[in-house]
Amino acid sequence: MLIGDLDGDGRAELLLVQPDNRQDVRYIPHQVQCLTAFNLEGELLWQTGKPDAGAGSQGSDYPAQIFDIDGDGALEVLCVMDDKLQILEGATGKVKSVHELPAKEAHDCIIIANLSGSGRPGDIILKDRYHKLWALDRNFQLLWTHEGNVGHFPWVYDLDGDGRDEVMAGYDLLDADGKLLWSCHDLEDHADCLWVGDVNGDGVPELVIGGSVTVMYDRNGQELWRYEGSVESQHLALGRFREDLPGLQIAGLDRLVREDDGKGLKGKDAMFLLDQNGQELWKEERTTDGWLTIVEAVSRFWKGGPDYILAYRRGETVLPGLYDGYMNLVAQFEEQGYAVHGDLLGTGTEQVIIYTDELAAVYAGEKLPLTAAHPGQPLPQPKRLYSSTLYPGGEVTV
Repeated sequence: MLIGDLDGDGRAELLLVQPDNRQDVRYIPHQVQCLTAFNLEGELLWQTGKPDAGAGSQGSDYPAQIFDIDGDGALEVLCVMDDKLQILEGATGKVKSVHELPAKEAHDCIIIANLSGSGRPGDIILKDRYHKLWALDRNFQLLWTHEGNVGHFPWVYDLDGDGRDEVMAGYDLLDADGKLLWSCHDLEDHADCLWVGDVNGDGVPELVIGGSVTVMYDRNGQELWRYEGSVESQHLALGRFREDLPGLQIAGLDRLVREDDGKGLKGKDAMFLLDQNGQELWKEERTTDGWLTIVEAVSRFWKGGPDYILAYRRGETVLPGLYDGYMNLVAQFEEQGYAVHGDLLGTGTEQVIIYTDELAAVYAGEKLPLTAAHPGQPLPQPKRLYSSTLYPGGEVTV
């Protein structure tokens, strides 16, 4: 599920993205099979593509984002369908333009960036499953390519303040022209998630990288600390989860996997929380099986409250919920499923949607009518929502 104010009426719509029926995405990623838009009452607005009962599952990202790519003030849907990069009108789903892919497998995900320094994002980065990036300008012309260990979802951010985004491509930092600036060292496997923020309060952003371990680098490529208390840092989230501590804290998920009795993989994943120096504040002791938890940071669920850790897909016995910086469960959601979150109504607070194949349940910190706080005033589409990924990364800005 992607969320965004597709029709500009002042409240968000829900865009359900179905992948193609590729079952093995270890090497070749998904394309999009079908897109279906609903409003918050659950009414069907439009659909393009044909649903497939044999569609694949969330084994990799889906190449789809919601963003005003052409700067006309209305949101578009960007997706890879039928071996083409397609730009659809957000309000209707009608095709606005179709573009050739730079390579056959350049459809693992879509990253929207400002590589040209034009003042707003409008360039696009495509990638294959693990090895190559293709950067396109806003006219969909190839700018550069990069080959390396690019991880799942590269994160773009203007680290040096020159008006152009750098690209953290897995363990490599590239400049806006695709030149390698520096690489992380002594890390195995690949980067599962990437975060940017002024973690230690020194006034400049740092990069926190989750992969074989969790590490923090400064923007010049110096490793500042390394947390090796996890088997695999599958997901991370930066936030101010503890108001009594300086800087930002890093929530994470240690993916503890073990073999069961021959029927497949099982395990007990565990959430953890680190301080600004990478020191463990706490680590969860799971008592139930489950190794597919995803953690994200939710801000402003309650007005004036701290950030919370949203944990979902934790196995059939554990419902999704919000946890505070002391590992207390502060809100539990009564549906089992995936989650998205954002300011759906323009109230200045975030709501959480738990969704399954059959329903979408909207939860808020207070009772709210499903009406726009400012009718007719389009909601902005923040970077977190136009950088949707199964492997949540992000940034914290002051």
